[in-house]
Amino acid sequence: MKPLIEITTVPIQIEMKTTNAKLEYARGTAEMEISRDNGNLQIKSRPIKVNIDTFEARNSLSPTLARYLEQSAQKGQQAAYEATATYARQGQLLLQTQVGEELVTKFAEDAMMKDVKTNVGIDFLPDPGAEITWDPGEMNIRYEMDKLNIDWRMNEGSFEFTPGDVEFTVTQRPDVVIKYIGGPIYVPPSSDPNYEPVDVKV
Repeated sequence: MKPLIEITTVPIQIEMKTTNAKLEYARGTAEMEISRDNGNLQIKSRPIKVNIDTFEARNSLSPTLARYLEQSAQKGQQAAYEATATYARQGQLLLQTQVGEELVTKFAEDAMMKDVKTNVGIDFLPDPGAEITWDPGEMNIRYEMDKLNIDWRMNEGSFEFTPGDVEFTVTQRPDVVIKYIGGPIYVPPSSDPNYEPVDVKV
């Protein structure tokens, strides 16, 4: 007699996926900023300066009232000095005179010789002349070169760690398949066309 039932088992299927651990290094970034400062050129020039002072020269030609009074006082003082010197000389002559000598002639002679030697009647105007001074010229040159500024900005690198991973996935669940493989069952059995009665006598 053939088996009537076929039993089939379906095993479980599991998919395993693994991810390895990894250590990643992120490089640092660097930035560079460049700027330029423009130079310049400065030139400062001052020409020579001539100073002409004609105050004394103009006073010698047309003195001011204050200068005229000052000059008159100086002339009076000089005349007093000269008169004192004249009287001193005449006193010396009086001391050295002898009986019968003419003093008036000696006095006139002395005055005449004094004027001839010292006062010739010539004067130069203006006296003194103009006073001339000067300030020297000057030139200053200032030059500044261009400046190049470089600024670096650097970031430090970093490490990133990714841990490992294990993943399980069930792709097929376990199962039991029961299948009837026999023929049809007739009730009563005598209704089966291929029914053969059992020989009970045997």
